[in-house]
Amino acid sequence: MPRADSGELLSGTALAVFRLNGQFLDVAEAMARPAGLTAAWWQVLGAVLYEPLPVAGIARAMGITRQSVQRIADLLVAKGLAEYRPNPAHARAKLLVPTEAGRAAVARIDPAHQDLADRLAARLGPDRFAEILDALTDLSTAMSDLADG
Repeated sequence: MPRADSGELLSGTALAVFRLNGQFLDVAEAMARPAGLTAAWWQVLGAVLYEPLPVAGIARAMGITRQSVQRIADLLVAKGLAEYRPNPAHARAKLLVPTEAGRAAVARIDPAHQDLADRLAARLGPDRFAEILDALTDLSTAMSDLADG
């Protein structure tokens, strides 16, 4: 079978990633809904579960706009799922931190998340699953490098 040219590879990869993104968003919404969250709220809370971050840091880590993170962070704070704390490194860029209610909401998602992870690992095999993660990470790094350079 002849190899596709680079343009076809890029188009095929982009379409697969777009489709996969939609699939992840659908399943994330279904997992988050019973916990009283949306996929976007879960994504932002997840970014700060282990380390407080400013909105711009969350946006960089997640690859989304600062404005969309700000809107979600403000909603999370208003709903008591997160709070802003002073940032010793930057007076104006407060740190977002989950509250106990925010942590509890994310914890309610854990069983469904683990179930999906286990089913995917069983379907793909753990080694192949790890290879896919490595490949997607490499692709993301290459895209960042090209955008920066």
